[in-house]
Amino acid sequence: MKLVSFRRGDATAGWGILDGERVIDCAAVMRGFVDLDAVFQGGALASVAAAAHTAPVLATADLTLHAPLQRPGKILCVGLNYLAHILEGGRTPSKYPAIFTRYPASLVGPEEAMIAPKVSERFDFEGELAFVVGKSCHQVAAEDAMGYVAGYTAFNDGSIRDYQRHTSQFWPGKNFYKSGAIGPSVVTADEFGDPAKAHLRTILNGQEMQTSPISDLAVNIPQIIAYVSSVLPLEPGDVVATGTPGGVGTFREPPVYMKAGDVVEVEISGIGTLRNPILGEG
Repeated sequence: MKLVSFRRGDATAGWGILDGERVIDCAAVMRGFVDLDAVFQGGALASVAAAAHTAPVLATADLTLHAPLQRPGKILCVGLNYLAHILEGGRTPSKYPAIFTRYPASLVGPEEAMIAPKVSERFDFEGELAFVVGKSCHQVAAEDAMGYVAGYTAFNDGSIRDYQRHTSQFWPGKNFYKSGAIGPSVVTADEFGDPAKAHLRTILNGQEMQTSPISDLAVNIPQIIAYVSSVLPLEPGDVVATGTPGGVGTFREPPVYMKAGDVVEVEISGIGTLRNPILGEG
């Protein structure tokens, strides 16, 4: 299933299953689940397919898609996790994944504007695959980890590079208001299949900037889950972004940064394209 969140023309919110040019409005028959966050956090994903048999159908032309998850309990991001990206930054691979946090206010959904902040001209793109946790897990072994993944989505870890490098902590450069993006859908793990077989591209103003198979992850998804869950429990609905390939703007010669009027797209096979215009702040 491809799960989406949307707003109708009258601004009322809903969620459902994307099926070509239509959305099956599962929220209409699963009234106890106000959004997709509630579905994942309530362990109700298995009920969605059954609900689809009696749910009304809406035309996508009458809807505006939004970030599929609005209030995940945790948004964790893995940095420096493709060898090409590690090397282009002049670093060496680490034994452990570099992990930082983002907050929901830093993300927008598909076709929503990512905001280029006034305080910096170094707004960079980072196309990524993210996964959504489906079951609570703590101290999980890597060989058991994939059973805790509910689905996958595209992610743009928009980064304000100078703020990212003010100190050794990435957080400031990764949490500017509406600087990142997620969506357009969450594709359930059974439909998406093996993430290592997927391919990622980031396109800026029609020009390919990043291209990589997901199999090039330095620390793969089972290893990420094992490491993170050794520190604290992962809960249903948590989002984990797995890192970006080489080709980011800051390491190009000359550097390429996003600015107002640009359009950035993160395309992942099996998920689709997360497209966002860039808007200047204020």
